[in-house]
Amino acid sequence: MIKILFVCHGNICRSPMAEFVFRNMIQSRGHGGWISAASCATSREELGNPVHWGTVQKLKEHGIRTDGKYAVQLKKKDYDDYDYIIGMEYRNIRNIERIIGSDPQYKVHRLLDFTDSPRDIADPWYTGNFDRTYDDVVEGCEALLLHILEHDT
Repeated sequence: MIKILFVCHGNICRSPMAEFVFRNMIQSRGHGGWISAASCATSREELGNPVHWGTVQKLKEHGIRTDGKYAVQLKKKDYDDYDYIIGMEYRNIRNIERIIGSDPQYKVHRLLDFTDSPRDIADPWYTGNFDRTYDDVVEGCEALLLHILEHDT
């Protein structure tokens, strides 16, 4: 089982969006039996809170539900439990590395680093643009899945 952990600042907007988009993608394409996805935060600010209404609404437009998801925080031991730890932006990467320490197995990446246009995914908590975040997340998840299919099978 290849285990993916998506990470953002609060685990209420971008990382749960990536988690549920990626889960939907792998299930619909028949990869759910050997790839799994989860998400978490680098901060403690939103711990225990449900997914942001903007993310819920955007995913609902695409038939994707987030029921039962509440914000949790990244732990040092997650490094051993996951094969890929995927941040949404440079600041997430910096905070992931602060929590886990070193990355000797090169598990930590930005989601859009798997695309032809590496960049940060803007936080819709601040921008209000959940459409743009969704488009970026889908682009990144498609590229990540392709990477896994090419390198981990």
